[in-house]
Amino acid sequence: MITVEEHLAQILAAVRPLETARVPLADALGRVLSESVRSAVDLPLFDNSAMDGFAVRFADVQTAGADAPVALRVVADLPAGTADDPALKPGEAARIMTGAPVPADADTIVPFEDTAGGLSDSLTVAEVRVAPHARGAHIRPQAEEHRVGDVILEAGEMLGARQLAAAAAAGVYEVTVSRMPRVAVVSTGDELAAPGEPLRRGQIPESNSTLLEGLCRENGAQVVLRSRVDDAGDSLRQVLKDATAMGADVVITSGGVSAGAYEVVRNVMPMSFEQVAMQPGKPQGFGDGTPLLFGLPGNPVSVAVSFEVFVRPALLAMQGARGQDRLVLPMRVTEAWRTPAGRRQYRPVVIDREGVRPASSGGSHLAASLGRAQAYAIVPTDVDSVAVGDVVDVMLVP
Repeated sequence: MITVEEHLAQILAAVRPLETARVPLADALGRVLSESVRSAVDLPLFDNSAMDGFAVRFADVQTAGADAPVALRVVADLPAGTADDPALKPGEAARIMTGAPVPADADTIVPFEDTAGGLSDSLTVAEVRVAPHARGAHIRPQAEEHRVGDVILEAGEMLGARQLAAAAAAGVYEVTVSRMPRVAVVSTGDELAAPGEPLRRGQIPESNSTLLEGLCRENGAQVVLRSRVDDAGDSLRQVLKDATAMGADVVITSGGVSAGAYEVVRNVMPMSFEQVAMQPGKPQGFGDGTPLLFGLPGNPVSVAVSFEVFVRPALLAMQGARGQDRLVLPMRVTEAWRTPAGRRQYRPVVIDREGVRPASSGGSHLAASLGRAQAYAIVPTDVDSVAVGDVVDVMLVP
């Protein structure tokens, strides 16, 4: 057997970066930045009020108190979005709403709660009863967060909703991203029936293609072909031709890679096959070429783990993603289980307030248990059992 790291190194050595394109923010969700994003504006763009209240001169109100209120004449009304910049003489104030630009003659905001009259539309005099703590109180200064040209998102970052909102707030409307990898997903086996089809004796509902398509999409890839083939070989050969014609960058098969008599992937696909020191997912196939070929085992838990450990890093590397390693945390075990000696185990687990416990009894064929799993406990090769109270590394997954 080879190690997980050795097999992954072979895969990553074969990965080639994809082309890039300039796209609108609306089309960039889930894409990976190929160039860093720089702010097009100062953030904030201008000095603005952090409170509903009154724009004042600090010198006018610094001695205000409940026993010695300061009365200011209200000479302007400034809603958010206004372009007005009213002149304020000593003893004058402007009613101002949150987000409105601060007049050039003002240097402090007094919240309406610190006045006697509040924010009444008919107010002509603001009576300040609480002095601001300092000059500049409740003002959001221009460029407090970023200046024009500052990097706000680094190249290699995957764009989620928060990242896209940050770019939009910085006045950016287009970004340079990697092309999405085009992936073909193929489930193999005479025993498979499409969901909803009548099941004859010996058949099971096919779920691996649903699993793999979802995992691909979660990691920035586009599934251009999804197919189910039998064990005869001709249909798999045709699917590979179709995927190549469609410009697939990656073909992922599930099943047919073990040592049985009807291992169609092993018999047909131009891959090398390895025994990897892991559980589940010991038999693995990989083909270095165009497209890249991944031959995963057929049991659903093996498919999920193999994708996480081998396919996901390749898809992200093709897109130039950085810093995409899963968060791994030490957690306490609340239910014991055994592990295979000499193989690193990736055990689907459930997380609760007390720690982690297995999501199922342990078979890699237990597809429904994946729906409960929130993470994978990673048990080293030199451990053959995990006891209650042990601490294990746990890799969090969506």
